[in-house]
Amino acid sequence: MTWLITGGAGYIGAHVARAMTGAGERVLVLDDLSAGVPARLPADVPLVRGSSLDGGLLKRVLAEHAVTGVVHLAARKEVAESVAQPTRYYQENVGGLATLLEAVAEAGIDRFLFSSSAAVYGNPDVGLITEETPCAPVNPYGETKLAGEWLVRAAGQAHGISTVCLRYFNVAGAAAPELADTGVFNIVPMVFDRLTRDEAPRIFGDDYPTPDGTCVRDYIHVSDLAEAHLAAARRLSDGGGAGDLTVNIGRGEGVSVREMVTVIGEVTGDRRPAVVEPRRPGDAPVSVASAALAAEALGWSARRGVREMIESAWHGWQLHHG
Repeated sequence: MTWLITGGAGYIGAHVARAMTGAGERVLVLDDLSAGVPARLPADVPLVRGSSLDGGLLKRVLAEHAVTGVVHLAARKEVAESVAQPTRYYQENVGGLATLLEAVAEAGIDRFLFSSSAAVYGNPDVGLITEETPCAPVNPYGETKLAGEWLVRAAGQAHGISTVCLRYFNVAGAAAPELADTGVFNIVPMVFDRLTRDEAPRIFGDDYPTPDGTCVRDYIHVSDLAEAHLAAARRLSDGGGAGDLTVNIGRGEGVSVREMVTVIGEVTGDRRPAVVEPRRPGDAPVSVASAALAAEALGWSARRGVREMIESAWHGWQLHHG
């Protein structure tokens, strides 16, 4: 069994590659290195530089390495960028997926794991988001992930490919400092960035209908997320026969923005009060996953808490920005 991981040199991809190789799986990575870092990968994992938009390259790689399953993580993922550049997001996220699925079907590969997102749900007014919660994405990024799920299921049904779509909630932390997220697009690195520049953290809105007035989110350690991929890959390997599964990947626990800022202050030793600014458009008051199906269908549940996420992310931030 050989797994191709697209985007495997990225922040999440490298954690998935390490989790899978650590469990004895044979792994190959395809990454265009627009955000990936080769040094994140274990030394024994082959890296092919290229894009999932390159159909000829994909066909050669799948054949030469006798690939039997695919984990597709390669995608653009910045919400604001997707609003400014929607055609680019559809071309790369949906077009790249279509090209990959064509190559997979032609090669006779029958296992496919797709990296999706809680962004497919939009802003549902529910306490816990289940996989049955209606999807209504509010930005092009979320739209491309939902369209991707549709495409994965359709290709699976047409070509006898067993598929799993994992809907990530808010990812943080690092298994090792060198694997940390180097971008500044999510709450933890955004607060780190402010503190490093000797500025107070920012909270966007404190008048939401939540216990402390700030938005509540479900945060998951990237190592737990990587282990969820391993569990999903094992299910695809052991399940037998074509089928499809869509699963939320979260802790099933909500943490408010103010609570996150407080823990970040405790971990970093910089407890300066946050500055409250106006709400950002499109922010849902609450977005928390139901994790019941992941436990039932994958035998997986998150094991790491918020403090461990922040402590590990801080060690990585200091390595890359110290």
